[in-house]
Amino acid sequence: MSCTAVPPDNSTFQLPPLNFAISPVPKKNPSDKGRHIKTAAALIIGDEILNGKTLDRNSNYFARFCFEHGIQLKRIEVIADDEAEIIEASRRMVQTYDFVVTSGGIGPTHDDITYASLAKSFDQGLVYHDETLARMEESGKYRTWVSKQSEEQRTARKRMALFPDAAEVIFVGSDIWVPVVRLQGKLCIFPGIPTLFQKMLDNLKPFLPLPPEEERPFRLQVFTGLPESSIAPFLTDLQKRVQPEGIRIGSYPVLQKGVYVSLIGADRGRVHQLGVEVEKEAEAEA
Repeated sequence: MSCTAVPPDNSTFQLPPLNFAISPVPKKNPSDKGRHIKTAAALIIGDEILNGKTLDRNSNYFARFCFEHGIQLKRIEVIADDEAEIIEASRRMVQTYDFVVTSGGIGPTHDDITYASLAKSFDQGLVYHDETLARMEESGKYRTWVSKQSEEQRTARKRMALFPDAAEVIFVGSDIWVPVVRLQGKLCIFPGIPTLFQKMLDNLKPFLPLPPEEERPFRLQVFTGLPESSIAPFLTDLQKRVQPEGIRIGSYPVLQKGVYVSLIGADRGRVHQLGVEVEKEAEAEA
């Protein structure tokens, strides 16, 4: 049995806008070792994802972010709020990929163990971050429930500013008190709330050594009304021919309607050329 409470309507009260300073972009990015980010992984943390309570939107947004910026997203994992699992997965991902994000588990409750688990993962202690605490207090200044909290409740809230002691703390939004916490120069810790995750990820771009525009892929989709089995031999041959060029061919059926053929490559002109070939062979339209 599950029960979902409807949040109260607070639309009648408008909080004053926040205007925090954004962290300066370093001249040399800590994750830049003379090259751009090539590979990435996402670690989605939360029992609520695994038990179906919450729909994970963050991994899909991160996948689109990576594609649009020319990064190969190699792995997405969803794990429980379990210290051992977080430690094992974070160490493995940091050793394997150029850019790693975590999502979830950074709130004030007992099952929010991401910061503490990642501190253990990389042999660090935990310390309160003064600037984050100050921004937290400023953001809650006009919220009546903050002033009514007990000492125990205030201590729980402060857990959201208890970071690994060697972490890089990056403030990416003038209206967001929560920072992106970066470990080992490549693992970035994000909140699980999709609106925050998405905004903070987008705002983090100046702090990342992203691939240049010319290295980013182009995707062309061609639709055909033929069944997938009818175009399979042609697509198999086409993929063999263009694989040396770094072009990827995919087919994605729409039930009882047809198939989308996807062509992805860095050379936009070549992808368009192949798209014309697909249209002709599959009686399709771009």
